[in-house]
Amino acid sequence: MTRFTDRPDSTPDAPRPVQLRSALDELPSYRPGRPAPASGERPAFKVSSNENPYPPLPGVVEAAVSAAAEMNRYPDMFASGLVAVLADRLGVPPEHLATGTGSVGVLQQIVQATTGEGDEVVYAWRSFEAYPIVVGISGARSVRVPLAPGARHDLDAMAAAVTDRTRLVLVCSPNNPTGPVVGHDELAAFVRRVPEDVLVVVDEAYREFVRDPDGADGLALYREHPNVCVLRTFSKAYGLAGLRVGYAVAHERVADALRKTAVPFGVSGVAQRAAVESLAHEDALLERVEALVAERTRVREALLSQGWDVPVTHANFVWLALGERTTDFAAHCEAHGLVVRPFAGEGCRVTIGEQEANDRFIQLASDWP
Repeated sequence: MTRFTDRPDSTPDAPRPVQLRSALDELPSYRPGRPAPASGERPAFKVSSNENPYPPLPGVVEAAVSAAAEMNRYPDMFASGLVAVLADRLGVPPEHLATGTGSVGVLQQIVQATTGEGDEVVYAWRSFEAYPIVVGISGARSVRVPLAPGARHDLDAMAAAVTDRTRLVLVCSPNNPTGPVVGHDELAAFVRRVPEDVLVVVDEAYREFVRDPDGADGLALYREHPNVCVLRTFSKAYGLAGLRVGYAVAHERVADALRKTAVPFGVSGVAQRAAVESLAHEDALLERVEALVAERTRVREALLSQGWDVPVTHANFVWLALGERTTDFAAHCEAHGLVVRPFAGEGCRVTIGEQEANDRFIQLASDWP
């Protein structure tokens, strides 16, 4: 029923605010990495968003431009061409794949499909900053389990945190923003401890940068356990952050639920075509990833030699646990043309970027008192 309020024109009441969900009151807003400040003296660098410093792979821009000529049409809602290529590449049925707007978009689909008011989601903390946001939007409750020494997942504590209210467990490997990878055997043992009706998501946004032979293989666990879902993205190693393409690999019942909760036509035709073309240039991709891994090693070794305690990282970034000095260090870097990602009171995440950006970071870390 439509509601009207009679008010004398001479004494109008103050307008009442629009009613919004109370669950939003406690949610933090996602904070993207800030752009590098303009400078006429020397180039400034943005190493705050874990972006790939290389341009798109060969042929990708041309494929995207060609696809853009059809922007007057809706894209393939289920990204059938991309799904077919991924299914062949990964050796999984097409019915086990679901796409979305980046891995965070697919994550939101997962949370919507599995949780509601009163449910619980278990994950390590600190981990990906979008986790508490997407969980809170669903009305579920976050159960944050502190990281173990070395900024690693404490899987024993996470298993102990699972209750009869738990519907979802998130395992970020390598962990964003700290960098360590979860071991395969320890993750396999963890999955066996989680009830079969609880979905375990292995978030592998940075998997291409992993060089630990004992690192967790989410796909292997998915093949063994119907309650394991693997989350991946084209934003990092593939350099398509601006096009927003992510996907999940899960057993058919889960994957079908993710397709139901997806935003219709969310992955554009341009993004689909660019992702397919990117998959066709794996040799060039591996060369770029190897170069970034080599730079990652160089940067971490330089920091260690300066006396910094830097966790072992298998992503495209390093983590400095600065505590209360975090924002001061970020300001120190920005004053010298380098924008890093501060997490106030905890530490800074610094992306491995161009060699010149990495050199400047090493120097600024050395200069830090």
